[in-house]
Amino acid sequence: MDISRLHRVLKIITLLQTRHRYSPDELSAELEVSKRTIFRDLNMLELAGIPFFFDRATGGYEIHKTYFLPPVNLSVEEALGLLALAEQSAADGAVPMLEGALDAARKIESQLPLAIRAAVGQLSRRVVIRRGPVARHDQLQAGYELVRKAVAARRAVTGRYISFHEKKQLRVEVEPYWLVFHERAWYCIGRSVEHGEVRTFKLGRFAGLELSGRTFAGPKTTLEQYLGNAWRFMREGKEYNVRLRFAALVAANVAEVNWHRTQKIVWQDDGSIYFDVKVDGLNEIYWWILGYGDQVEVLQPEALRKRVREAAARLVKLYESDAP
Repeated sequence: MDISRLHRVLKIITLLQTRHRYSPDELSAELEVSKRTIFRDLNMLELAGIPFFFDRATGGYEIHKTYFLPPVNLSVEEALGLLALAEQSAADGAVPMLEGALDAARKIESQLPLAIRAAVGQLSRRVVIRRGPVARHDQLQAGYELVRKAVAARRAVTGRYISFHEKKQLRVEVEPYWLVFHERAWYCIGRSVEHGEVRTFKLGRFAGLELSGRTFAGPKTTLEQYLGNAWRFMREGKEYNVRLRFAALVAANVAEVNWHRTQKIVWQDDGSIYFDVKVDGLNEIYWWILGYGDQVEVLQPEALRKRVREAAARLVKLYESDAP
């Protein structure tokens, strides 16, 4: 049996074990093959002695409840980690477009031994993952699926894009290298034909996306190599050595987090810290610094210190008068 057929047969077993009765048409659509191929695969199940049957009342196939084929041998810790990640990331929309992961996790859970399933069920109600707010992803499913397929097939996409940076709507053709969920939203990173360079596009700002007939070779670097020393997600093409001093009130909170791969922290006798980091671009770290208010001072570079000083001056001016 070739690998592709073996994969289909195993997937059919997994589907039928979910206790949903799949019709030949549903199996054909799920596996993206013809019904004739599905019947040949079902014949392989019969030859292997797997107890499945056709329910004429529902028009679907089902594996007998006494049959059990565990997908993997998971411990309580492994099962809990997998299910918590899938359910709490997808169910609440914390990472939109991952409903498929939730379905997969539930299928795996249904096949776990009873003792492990009971233990995981008790723990999962008491282990909670909370994430920050995410961008609205209404009506983005079609665009997400199209870009995902384009990344896999190395096909360019075309569409209209609202560029906040250029303050206009653009007609773009993009060679999508990576589809990335970053903090609050999905992004497509790829080469823009119009700009002649790799750029980051927020998926929610596309309209009228279509696959083009053109293919491309793909990126010559990994995503991590492309991002380089960006503070978070946006490179600007120039690196800076940044030195900050955090007051004792927030120093411990800052020090316990691995904010950047280049960070170095030196504690002072008064409980404050020096925070040194090498970053590509100042825009992202600038907004992070402002979040700490008067509990952080920029020591270098002067360009960043000036930006924060000017922001502080505008803030003072804003609050000099009484509220309207």
